[in-house]
Amino acid sequence: MSDISFISIDLFSGVGGLTEGLRQAGFNTKIALEIDENASRAYSLNHTNTNVITKDIRKVKPEEIKKILQDDEIHLLAGCPPCQGFSSIRRLNRSKPVADKRNSLINEYVRFIEQFMPYTFMLENVPGLASNKLFKKAKKKLEEELNYETDVQIVNVKDYGVPQNRKRLVMVGSRLGPIKIAGPNNKKVTVRECIGKLPLPEISNDPLHKMFPHHTKEIEELIKDIPHNGGSRKDLGENRQLACHKRDNIGFWDVYGRLRWDDYSSTITGGCLNPSKGRFLHPEQNRCISAREAALLQSFPMDYKFPTDIARSNIALLIGNALPPVFSYYQALNIKNHLLEYLPVIVK
Repeated sequence: MSDISFISIDLFSGVGGLTEGLRQAGFNTKIALEIDENASRAYSLNHTNTNVITKDIRKVKPEEIKKILQDDEIHLLAGCPPCQGFSSIRRLNRSKPVADKRNSLINEYVRFIEQFMPYTFMLENVPGLASNKLFKKAKKKLEEELNYETDVQIVNVKDYGVPQNRKRLVMVGSRLGPIKIAGPNNKKVTVRECIGKLPLPEISNDPLHKMFPHHTKEIEELIKDIPHNGGSRKDLGENRQLACHKRDNIGFWDVYGRLRWDDYSSTITGGCLNPSKGRFLHPEQNRCISAREAALLQSFPMDYKFPTDIARSNIALLIGNALPPVFSYYQALNIKNHLLEYLPVIVK
Protein backbone atom coordinates (compact mmCIF):
# COMPACT_ATOMS: atom_id res chain seq x y z
CA MET A 1 0.00 0.00 0.00
CA SER A 2 1.20 3.53 -0.76
CA ASP A 3 2.09 5.93 1.99
CA ILE A 4 -0.99 7.20 3.79
CA SER A 5 -1.63 10.88 3.20
CA PHE A 6 -4.24 12.84 5.13
CA ILE A 7 -5.02 16.09 3.32
CA SER A 8 -6.11 19.11 5.35
CA ILE A 9 -7.00 22.77 4.81
CA ASP A 10 -6.51 25.43 7.48
CA LEU A 11 -8.91 28.38 7.28
CA PHE A 12 -8.12 31.62 9.19
CA SER A 13 -4.73 30.02 9.74
CA GLY A 14 -2.95 32.79 11.62
CA VAL A 15 0.70 31.93 12.29
CA GLY A 16 0.02 28.22 11.93
CA GLY A 17 -0.60 26.92 15.44
CA LEU A 18 -3.39 24.70 14.19
CA THR A 19 -1.36 23.53 11.19
CA GLU A 20 1.59 22.70 13.46
CA GLY A 21 -0.63 20.41 15.50
CA LEU A 22 -2.04 18.87 12.32
CA ARG A 23 1.49 18.28 11.02
CA GLN A 24 2.54 16.54 14.22
CA ALA A 25 -0.54 14.31 13.96
CA GLY A 26 0.30 13.31 10.39
CA PHE A 27 -1.80 15.66 8.27
CA ASN A 28 -0.53 17.36 5.12
CA THR A 29 -2.00 20.87 5.07
CA LYS A 30 -2.06 21.75 1.39
CA ILE A 31 -3.79 25.14 1.69
CA ALA A 32 -3.94 27.84 4.35
CA LEU A 33 -6.08 30.97 4.15
CA GLU A 34 -5.21 34.07 6.16
CA ILE A 35 -6.00 37.74 5.60
CA ASP A 36 -3.25 39.24 7.78
CA GLU A 37 0.12 39.67 6.04
CA ASN A 38 2.21 39.40 9.21
CA ALA A 39 0.46 36.19 10.19
CA SER A 40 0.96 34.79 6.69
CA ARG A 41 4.66 35.63 6.87
CA ALA A 42 5.00 33.74 10.13
CA TYR A 43 3.03 30.82 8.75
CA SER A 44 5.20 30.59 5.63
CA LEU A 45 8.40 30.67 7.67
CA ASN A 46 7.36 27.43 9.36
CA HIS A 47 5.23 25.58 6.81
CA THR A 48 7.09 25.90 3.55
CA ASN A 49 5.17 23.18 1.71
CA THR A 50 1.73 24.73 2.24
CA ASN A 51 0.11 27.00 -0.32
CA VAL A 52 -0.70 30.14 1.68
CA ILE A 53 -3.43 32.37 0.27
CA THR A 54 -3.23 35.81 1.87
CA LYS A 55 -6.65 37.12 1.09
CA ASP A 56 -10.08 37.90 2.53
CA ILE A 57 -11.82 34.51 2.58
CA ARG A 58 -14.98 36.16 1.31
CA LYS A 59 -13.16 36.84 -1.95
CA VAL A 60 -11.73 33.36 -2.40
CA LYS A 61 -13.43 31.43 -5.20
CA PRO A 62 -13.78 27.63 -5.24
CA GLU A 63 -11.76 27.48 -8.44
CA GLU A 64 -8.66 28.78 -6.65
CA ILE A 65 -8.87 25.96 -4.14
CA LYS A 66 -9.66 23.24 -6.68
CA LYS A 67 -6.68 24.28 -8.81
CA ILE A 68 -4.33 23.64 -5.90
CA LEU A 69 -6.06 20.48 -4.68
CA GLN A 70 -6.28 18.96 -8.16
CA ASP A 71 -7.72 15.49 -7.52
CA ASP A 72 -7.03 15.34 -3.79
CA GLU A 73 -9.95 14.86 -1.42
CA ILE A 74 -10.02 16.81 1.83
CA HIS A 75 -9.83 14.59 4.89
CA LEU A 76 -10.01 17.46 7.36
CA LEU A 77 -11.10 21.06 6.99
CA ALA A 78 -10.05 22.92 10.12
CA GLY A 79 -10.11 26.52 11.21
CA CYS A 80 -10.80 29.20 13.78
CA PRO A 81 -13.09 31.83 12.26
CA PRO A 82 -12.59 35.13 14.11
CA CYS A 83 -15.55 35.93 16.33
CA GLN A 84 -14.11 38.76 18.40
CA GLY A 85 -17.51 40.04 19.48
CA PHE A 86 -18.04 36.92 21.57
CA SER A 87 -14.73 36.88 23.44
CA SER A 88 -14.86 37.31 27.22
CA ILE A 89 -12.59 40.35 27.04
CA ARG A 90 -14.61 42.14 24.36
CA ARG A 91 -17.83 41.33 26.26
CA LEU A 92 -16.52 42.65 29.57
CA ASN A 93 -19.37 44.28 31.52
CA ARG A 94 -21.75 43.74 28.57
CA SER A 95 -24.77 41.48 28.46
CA LYS A 96 -24.68 41.04 24.68
CA PRO A 97 -21.96 40.31 22.12
CA VAL A 98 -20.06 43.24 20.65
CA ALA A 99 -21.11 44.09 17.09
CA ASP A 100 -18.20 43.05 14.89
CA LYS A 101 -18.37 42.26 11.18
CA ARG A 102 -15.98 39.37 11.75
CA ASN A 103 -18.67 37.56 13.75
CA SER A 104 -20.30 36.44 10.49
CA LEU A 105 -17.16 34.72 9.18
CA ILE A 106 -18.48 31.43 10.50
CA ASN A 107 -20.75 31.51 7.43
CA GLU A 108 -17.62 31.41 5.24
CA TYR A 109 -16.41 28.38 7.15
CA VAL A 110 -19.71 26.63 6.42
CA ARG A 111 -19.51 27.73 2.77
CA PHE A 112 -16.20 25.92 2.40
CA ILE A 113 -17.61 22.77 3.97
CA GLU A 114 -20.61 22.89 1.66
CA GLN A 115 -18.48 23.44 -1.44
CA PHE A 116 -15.80 20.84 -0.73
CA MET A 117 -17.55 18.32 1.55
CA PRO A 118 -14.47 17.23 3.52
CA TYR A 119 -14.70 13.89 5.30
CA THR A 120 -14.32 15.70 8.63
CA PHE A 121 -14.07 19.22 10.00
CA MET A 122 -12.92 20.90 13.20
CA LEU A 123 -13.83 24.38 14.37
CA GLU A 124 -12.28 26.09 17.38
CA ASN A 125 -13.45 29.34 18.94
CA VAL A 126 -14.26 31.29 22.07
CA PRO A 127 -16.81 29.71 24.44
CA GLY A 128 -19.19 32.65 23.98
CA LEU A 129 -19.91 31.50 20.44
CA ALA A 130 -22.00 28.59 21.76
CA SER A 131 -25.02 30.80 22.44
CA ASN A 132 -24.81 32.74 19.18
CA LYS A 133 -27.64 32.48 16.65
CA LEU A 134 -25.22 32.29 13.70
CA PHE A 135 -23.41 29.36 15.28
CA LYS A 136 -26.63 27.53 16.06
CA LYS A 137 -27.84 28.09 12.51
CA ALA A 138 -24.51 26.86 11.09
CA LYS A 139 -24.61 23.73 13.26
CA LYS A 140 -28.16 22.97 12.14
CA LYS A 141 -27.22 23.32 8.48
CA LEU A 142 -24.19 21.07 8.86
CA GLU A 143 -26.29 18.39 10.51
CA GLU A 144 -29.62 18.58 8.69
CA GLU A 145 -28.65 19.74 5.21
CA LEU A 146 -25.09 18.46 4.79
CA ASN A 147 -25.57 15.30 6.89
CA TYR A 148 -22.59 15.70 9.19
CA GLU A 149 -22.61 14.14 12.64
CA THR A 150 -21.22 16.68 15.10
CA ASP A 151 -20.00 17.08 18.65
CA VAL A 152 -19.61 20.42 20.44
CA GLN A 153 -17.88 20.93 23.77
CA ILE A 154 -16.24 23.69 25.77
CA VAL A 155 -12.89 22.44 27.03
CA ASN A 156 -9.77 23.83 28.65
CA VAL A 157 -6.43 23.43 26.86
CA LYS A 158 -4.68 22.95 30.21
CA ASP A 159 -6.24 19.49 30.32
CA TYR A 160 -4.40 18.52 27.12
CA GLY A 161 -0.78 19.19 28.03
CA VAL A 162 -0.77 22.93 27.35
CA PRO A 163 0.76 25.02 30.19
CA GLN A 164 -2.05 27.56 30.04
CA ASN A 165 -5.54 28.10 31.42
CA ARG A 166 -7.55 28.74 28.24
CA LYS A 167 -11.14 27.68 27.64
CA ARG A 168 -12.21 27.04 24.05
CA LEU A 169 -15.26 25.88 22.18
CA VAL A 170 -14.55 22.98 19.84
CA MET A 171 -16.87 21.50 17.23
CA VAL A 172 -15.95 18.44 15.20
CA GLY A 173 -17.99 16.84 12.46
CA SER A 174 -17.87 13.85 10.17
CA ARG A 175 -19.91 12.61 7.22
CA LEU A 176 -18.53 9.11 7.77
CA GLY A 177 -20.09 8.32 11.15
CA PRO A 178 -20.36 9.38 14.81
CA ILE A 179 -17.42 11.42 16.07
CA LYS A 180 -16.49 12.85 19.46
CA ILE A 181 -14.05 15.52 20.56
CA ALA A 182 -10.85 14.12 22.05
CA GLY A 183 -11.15 13.86 25.81
CA PRO A 184 -8.63 15.38 28.22
CA ASN A 185 -5.36 13.54 28.77
CA ASN A 186 -4.86 15.36 32.08
CA LYS A 187 -1.16 15.81 31.46
CA LYS A 188 -0.26 18.86 33.53
CA VAL A 189 2.56 21.04 32.23
CA THR A 190 3.58 23.94 34.46
CA VAL A 191 5.11 27.33 33.77
CA ARG A 192 8.35 26.09 35.33
CA GLU A 193 8.54 23.07 33.02
CA CYS A 194 7.82 25.27 30.04
CA ILE A 195 10.06 28.33 30.50
CA GLY A 196 12.04 27.67 33.69
CA LYS A 197 15.28 26.72 31.93
CA LEU A 198 15.47 29.59 29.46
CA PRO A 199 18.52 31.85 29.72
CA LEU A 200 18.16 35.46 30.73
CA PRO A 201 16.97 37.48 27.71
CA GLU A 202 20.06 39.68 27.78
CA ILE A 203 22.37 36.69 27.20
CA SER A 204 20.09 34.88 24.77
CA ASN A 205 20.80 34.53 21.06
CA ASP A 206 17.09 34.31 20.32
CA PRO A 207 15.70 37.64 19.00
CA LEU A 208 12.20 36.62 20.11
CA HIS A 209 13.36 36.04 23.67
CA LYS A 210 14.95 39.49 23.74
CA MET A 211 11.56 41.02 22.90
CA PHE A 212 9.70 42.31 25.97
CA PRO A 213 8.62 45.78 27.14
CA HIS A 214 10.78 48.24 29.03
CA HIS A 215 9.13 50.66 31.42
CA THR A 216 9.53 53.98 33.14
CA LYS A 217 11.55 54.04 36.35
CA GLU A 218 8.34 54.33 38.38
CA ILE A 219 6.80 51.19 36.84
CA GLU A 220 10.09 49.30 37.16
CA GLU A 221 10.12 50.01 40.90
CA LEU A 222 6.53 48.79 41.23
CA ILE A 223 7.35 45.55 39.40
CA LYS A 224 10.38 44.92 41.63
CA ASP A 225 8.16 45.08 44.70
CA ILE A 226 5.50 42.67 43.41
CA PRO A 227 6.16 39.39 45.27
CA HIS A 228 7.70 36.59 43.25
CA ASN A 229 5.77 33.53 42.11
CA GLY A 230 2.20 34.77 41.88
CA GLY A 231 2.21 38.21 43.48
CA SER A 232 -0.01 40.97 42.12
CA ARG A 233 -0.46 44.72 42.21
CA LYS A 234 -2.77 44.27 45.19
CA ASP A 235 0.29 43.32 47.25
CA LEU A 236 1.63 46.85 46.80
CA GLY A 237 -1.04 48.39 48.98
CA GLU A 238 -3.62 51.03 48.14
CA ASN A 239 -1.23 53.96 48.02
CA ARG A 240 1.10 52.46 45.41
CA GLN A 241 -1.50 51.24 42.94
CA LEU A 242 -1.81 53.13 39.70
CA ALA A 243 -4.75 55.50 39.46
CA CYS A 244 -6.14 53.67 36.43
CA HIS A 245 -6.36 50.49 38.51
CA LYS A 246 -8.41 52.00 41.31
CA ARG A 247 -11.59 52.44 39.28
CA ASP A 248 -14.50 50.12 40.00
CA ASN A 249 -15.29 47.33 37.53
CA ILE A 250 -12.11 47.68 35.50
CA GLY A 251 -12.35 43.94 35.00
CA PHE A 252 -8.66 43.10 34.72
CA TRP A 253 -7.87 42.20 38.31
CA ASP A 254 -4.73 40.29 37.29
CA VAL A 255 -2.93 43.20 35.63
CA TYR A 256 0.69 43.53 36.79
CA GLY A 257 0.46 40.04 38.26
CA ARG A 258 3.25 37.45 38.19
CA LEU A 259 2.89 33.96 36.81
CA ARG A 260 3.25 31.06 39.25
CA TRP A 261 6.07 28.58 38.63
CA ASP A 262 4.19 25.41 39.53
CA ASP A 263 0.84 26.25 38.00
CA TYR A 264 -0.61 26.94 34.57
CA SER A 265 -0.16 30.38 33.07
CA SER A 266 -3.08 32.70 32.64
CA THR A 267 -4.60 32.88 29.16
CA ILE A 268 -2.04 34.17 26.66
CA THR A 269 -3.88 36.95 24.84
CA GLY A 270 -2.99 39.56 22.25
CA GLY A 271 -1.84 41.72 25.16
CA CYS A 272 0.61 39.13 26.48
CA LEU A 273 3.62 41.44 26.09
CA ASN A 274 2.07 44.18 28.18
CA PRO A 275 1.76 43.59 31.95
CA SER A 276 -1.01 46.20 32.12
CA LYS A 277 -3.17 43.78 30.09
CA GLY A 278 -3.05 40.79 32.45
CA ARG A 279 -0.95 38.45 34.60
CA PHE A 280 2.08 38.48 32.32
CA LEU A 281 5.00 39.24 34.63
CA HIS A 282 7.77 36.66 34.89
CA PRO A 283 7.52 34.58 38.09
CA GLU A 284 10.77 35.96 39.52
CA GLN A 285 12.58 38.22 37.04
CA ASN A 286 11.47 41.84 37.16
CA ARG A 287 9.99 42.03 33.69
CA CYS A 288 7.13 40.96 31.51
CA ILE A 289 7.42 37.58 29.83
CA SER A 290 9.24 37.67 26.51
CA ALA A 291 7.69 36.90 23.14
CA ARG A 292 9.46 33.52 23.12
CA GLU A 293 8.12 32.69 26.56
CA ALA A 294 4.61 33.63 25.45
CA ALA A 295 4.96 31.40 22.38
CA LEU A 296 6.19 28.50 24.52
CA LEU A 297 3.27 28.95 26.92
CA GLN A 298 1.09 28.66 23.83
CA SER A 299 2.91 25.32 23.28
CA PHE A 300 4.77 26.34 20.11
CA PRO A 301 8.06 24.50 19.57
CA MET A 302 11.20 26.34 20.68
CA ASP A 303 12.36 26.76 17.09
CA TYR A 304 9.06 28.15 15.75
CA LYS A 305 9.76 31.29 13.76
CA PHE A 306 8.08 34.69 13.94
CA PRO A 307 8.96 37.86 12.01
CA THR A 308 10.91 40.08 14.40
CA ASP A 309 10.94 43.17 12.21
CA ILE A 310 7.39 44.15 13.17
CA ALA A 311 6.06 46.00 16.21
CA ARG A 312 6.09 44.16 19.53
CA SER A 313 2.32 44.69 19.82
CA ASN A 314 1.84 42.92 16.49
CA ILE A 315 3.99 40.00 17.63
CA ALA A 316 1.85 39.75 20.75
CA LEU A 317 -1.32 39.60 18.66
CA LEU A 318 0.11 36.89 16.43
CA ILE A 319 1.03 34.76 19.43
CA GLY A 320 -2.08 35.44 21.50
CA ASN A 321 -4.50 34.77 18.65
CA ALA A 322 -2.98 31.38 17.83
CA LEU A 323 -4.45 27.98 18.60
CA PRO A 324 -2.03 26.07 20.87
CA PRO A 325 -0.34 23.42 18.67
CA VAL A 326 -0.30 20.74 21.39
CA PHE A 327 -4.06 21.05 21.83
CA SER A 328 -4.50 20.93 18.06
CA TYR A 329 -2.33 17.81 17.91
CA TYR A 330 -4.53 15.80 20.29
CA GLN A 331 -7.71 16.86 18.50
CA ALA A 332 -6.19 16.08 15.09
CA LEU A 333 -4.88 12.70 16.25
CA ASN A 334 -8.38 11.82 17.42
CA ILE A 335 -9.78 12.77 14.00
CA LYS A 336 -7.08 10.76 12.22
CA ASN A 337 -8.04 7.67 14.20
CA HIS A 338 -11.66 8.28 13.22
CA LEU A 339 -10.65 8.48 9.56
CA LEU A 340 -8.67 5.26 9.82
CA GLU A 341 -11.67 3.52 11.33
CA TYR A 342 -13.94 4.46 8.45
CA LEU A 343 -11.38 4.76 5.66
CA PRO A 344 -8.91 1.94 6.40
CA VAL A 345 -7.23 2.33 3.03
CA ILE A 346 -6.26 5.93 2.24
CA VAL A 347 -3.96 5.89 -0.74
CA LYS A 348 -2.11 8.94 -1.92
